[in-house]
Amino acid sequence: MSDSMLRFVGSLASLRRQREILRELVDRTTSDDAAVHATTAAILDRVRKGGDASLRELARELDHVELASLEVSRRARRAALDDLARPLRTALERAAANITSAHMAFMPTSTEVETEPGIVVGRRPDPLSAVGVYAPGGRGAYPSSVLMGVIPARVAGVGTVILCSPPAPNGTPSAVVLAAAEIAGADRVFAIGGAGAIGAMAYGTETIPRVSRIVGPGNAFVAEAKLQVQASGTVAIDSPAGPSELLVIADSSADPAAIAREMLAQAEHDPRTAVVLVADDEILARATLDAIAESLPDQPRWEIMAAALSSRSAVLWGATIDEAIDFATEYAPEHLLLAGARAESRLDDIRNAGTVFVGAQSSVAFGDYMTGANHVLPTGGAARSYSGLSTGDFVRWTSYQRVSLSGAAALSRDVAAIAEAEELYSHALAARAWETPS
Repeated sequence: MSDSMLRFVGSLASLRRQREILRELVDRTTSDDAAVHATTAAILDRVRKGGDASLRELARELDHVELASLEVSRRARRAALDDLARPLRTALERAAANITSAHMAFMPTSTEVETEPGIVVGRRPDPLSAVGVYAPGGRGAYPSSVLMGVIPARVAGVGTVILCSPPAPNGTPSAVVLAAAEIAGADRVFAIGGAGAIGAMAYGTETIPRVSRIVGPGNAFVAEAKLQVQASGTVAIDSPAGPSELLVIADSSADPAAIAREMLAQAEHDPRTAVVLVADDEILARATLDAIAESLPDQPRWEIMAAALSSRSAVLWGATIDEAIDFATEYAPEHLLLAGARAESRLDDIRNAGTVFVGAQSSVAFGDYMTGANHVLPTGGAARSYSGLSTGDFVRWTSYQRVSLSGAAALSRDVAAIAEAEELYSHALAARAWETPS
């Protein structure tokens, strides 16, 4: 495979000498794209001002669809599930069961602590009243994203869960998306996509309710819309989830064919997908390049893959796995695959990643669909500070404190002293009221 087929091929040391390419690989956000930012802001403004009418206009302009209704009826969703091929329904129901089991185990729980005798501080997770889930469309249908967004919300006890997904030419999301919405337990489903859907859930329209949090992956415009509605204080989001990405860390014992399969699998998502291999051995890196070159022409979505490889992808090598892990910490990928004999032993060294796959047999495809872990993950380096979607995203925490009479007496003097130091004399008076007379 020609090195020119990828954005960069070479050693980590040589990459660090080419600062512009290094910046392109590491800084994968879309917020510095002026065109994406401006287009998204304009769409959000239209939805905020125009409500349902603007959503119908956007469907005509962007999806080339005349919507008979923004909302998909329960009958249509049920029919989609009934008509679903039995093997696919069985697979989706198995995935749903695993997602439910995993996220029930991850449920946040109430905690109380007695910091001093008579002084109790507690924290309680309360389900959000309404959340919006976005399931992407466009190049394909993604029922797995429906399950990953809706099921944790249901497990967490959210009051109302709505789903937005782009319409197909018939004016509704694909049948498999509607079937997945039934399996997952979505309350309402709307045939709207892109930044317009994010605006509708953030601001509310005549038909679509305003929600407390928006979750789910999407393209650059969806990711930018989520960032903009969060920045304005309108609604909370899960994380800036944009185009997919994979970083593979491999030692010399790894199978180059297996690594190539994983890289190509992620590259088929989108031309903006980023796939990177960092090996501790140039021979392995070059063998992986050859395996990619051999497999690429036979892939049904090879044009998308080729675009992703040439624009945002790299094959790198360093002297040690430690060097690769240092790069991974800086890169902060959505998916990180540890391949080779030393995969298990290096798991604890990984910090900045949306999710880690330990061993080449732990294919990213398994996590995307069936293990029960969530595939809605931070991208663009956001894994430095964000985590993957979980039940914790669907609750807000109520903190409380309980002070007994004896505890109040014990606190009063020291609290008053701090309050007076801050010149908040009424605070001091409120505290001293509970002081035990000497």
